[in-house]
Amino acid sequence: MLTISQLAAYAGVTVRAVRHYHQIGLLPEPERDRSGYRIYDAGTVVRLIRIHTLADAGVPLARVQELLDACPEEFADGVQEIDKDLRAEIRRLRGTRRRLARLAAGEHLALPQSVVDYLDRLRGLGVEERYIEMERDAWIMIAAQVPHRIEAVIAKKHEELDNPDMVRLYSLLSGALDWSADDSRVTEIADILERLMISAVEAGEVGADGFDDQFVDLLDSTMIQSAPAAARLLAILEERGWRGWTRIERVPADRLNTELPPS
Repeated sequence: MLTISQLAAYAGVTVRAVRHYHQIGLLPEPERDRSGYRIYDAGTVVRLIRIHTLADAGVPLARVQELLDACPEEFADGVQEIDKDLRAEIRRLRGTRRRLARLAAGEHLALPQSVVDYLDRLRGLGVEERYIEMERDAWIMIAAQVPHRIEAVIAKKHEELDNPDMVRLYSLLSGALDWSADDSRVTEIADILERLMISAVEAGEVGADGFDDQFVDLLDSTMIQSAPAAARLLAILEERGWRGWTRIERVPADRLNTELPPS
């Protein structure tokens, strides 16, 4: 007859593990001697070794009992089922690791991969990181507002980068955060934007963007606050008959004449 310490040693487990298996019912409580100590036999050693082998192989303790009592065919089926569950869990954990790795890069938080790729393309064009961070924050808000449209919007943005005017625009905007309001390059940005908008209107590409007016105002105000020259840029565009930044619109001639002061 064995004491609990001897049993644990023979099975290669700890006394604490033996007591835990007693507590959850995997290892039946043995008889006790006259002094009240548990006494174990060889059969208990075998059962404990089998429990330990299954647990060490990754079998959940909640399923160890059914495998211990199963016939060979049921045992094989049970192991296959557990293996299937483990493979599903491994896939889930791998997905979690991939998401965590993307989050470590910073931009993947709340941004789809397509937007991250677009921002990386801007970096490849030499756009400064400060401007990319500002654009990234805008895309985070946009992606949350129109998640069903973001892929199409980004695809269009990639097409626009094939236009030399758009590349030049980003080159200017990249350094514009520190420009003074009277910097002559503000007019060049306005010239490029006007050419781009005229082309978009002629191609019939100006339409609903899916944003409500309050959201458009939020994005526009963020842009205006980002650089001293931003307000002047919008003023130049409005003098030419265009209004807005997030949603640039043609101002009707009659409203332009009545709303703008004489230049």
